[in-house]
Amino acid sequence: MVSRKPLVAGNWKMNFDHIEATYFVQKLAWILRDAHFSYRNCEVMLMPPFTSIRSVQVLIESDRLKLSYGAQYVSVTNQGAFTGDVSADMLAALGCSYVLVGHSERRKYHPEDDANIVDQVRAVLAAGMKPILCVGESFEERRQGIELEYAVGQVHDVTRDLSDQQASELVIAYEPVWAIGSGMVATPQIAQQAASAIRSHLRSEYDDNVADRVRILYGGSVNPSNASELMASGRDIDGFLVGGAALDAEQFATIARLTAKAASKR
Repeated sequence: MVSRKPLVAGNWKMNFDHIEATYFVQKLAWILRDAHFSYRNCEVMLMPPFTSIRSVQVLIESDRLKLSYGAQYVSVTNQGAFTGDVSADMLAALGCSYVLVGHSERRKYHPEDDANIVDQVRAVLAAGMKPILCVGESFEERRQGIELEYAVGQVHDVTRDLSDQQASELVIAYEPVWAIGSGMVATPQIAQQAASAIRSHLRSEYDDNVADRVRILYGGSVNPSNASELMASGRDIDGFLVGGAALDAEQFATIARLTAKAASKR
């Protein structure tokens, strides 16, 4: 089995201007340095708003920090008369490594359909970055008892048109919609069950190599109190997509440390 490096990704959503972003990155780097954090054991990544990406890039590159960073959204077009859009090539030129695709808030408020999400994934891959595909059920799907079929179906809607190589570049974030920002968190058993179902789907749709390479994250009210237990629930959860706790450098650093520690015990 391929050893997957854990990933702890912080989604800042619409928070932090470029000055606040710079301060946060400095503070996070200092905390992790003082804790002797090993980036070899866990990747730590931030997703600022578009207006803060350049400032984050300059700081990380100038101080040679080992943090990764990415974007929260990408246009499906490369250039042209698309007011307000930002292309994958523009993000790649800023040094982004990842782009969030299909987050439930994007699906709900904009909205983004399956075809658009597939095109975003392709655009991200074509620009040499990794898509973080968000999937997960609402209360209604869980009430009906179809939560696993729903989440796996969202994965299938994207992966069915991808090659083995393209699929292996994905990161998949299982985020039950009912847990995002609600303070409620899926039990470790629920999180592991969903991650296992997604990995099994990849194994049946592709092969062991693809299934074993794709990192699957859990997201939804992750915090320092539940990170270790979630990581210990099974071998299919490879880290976290963190929302609220990613706005607090101390909490986010603690989640990264706990994730690395739990992964080392597997």
